[in-house]
Formats: sequence, C-alpha cells, structure tokens
Amino acid sequence: MSDSPSIPSAHWGARRTEDIALDLMKFVALTTGYGKVQGGGAGFSGKPAGRANEEYAESLLQLYQKCREIVEKSR
Repeated sequence: MSDSPSIPSAHWGARRTEDIALDLMKFVALTTGYGKVQGGGAGFSGKPAGRANEEYAESLLQLYQKCREIVEKSR
C-alpha cells in the first residue's frame, strides 16, 4: 500500500477553466504581441508611460475574458 493520502482520481489531471484560460491567454499574448503599444522609440511616444501600461493591462484582461468564454464553451 501507498503512504500517500487518497485523492479521488477525478482531481488528477483536471484543470480549472480559469487556469486553462490563463494559459491560453499567455500563449496568444506572447506569440502575437497582443495589446502591446506600437510606435515610439527611446521613450518619445508622446503619451505618458502610465497610460500605455493601463491600456496594455486592459487589453490583456479583455483577452483573458475571451479565452474564458472559449474554454467554458468547449467544456
């Protein structure tokens, strides 16, 4: 017999929808550059950096919501 605690087999390998959506969002964002602010170089973009960061964060949150909808729809 094993000394490890008994865990139902349904929990092994099962992943939450949120975790799958997060992994999908990371993949899409990293491979496509999704949400990154284009243009401007050497800090001369004409926009404050804080605003660009807020826009980037907002676009990632929107992407995450889309990914959750897709994952939940496929389950």
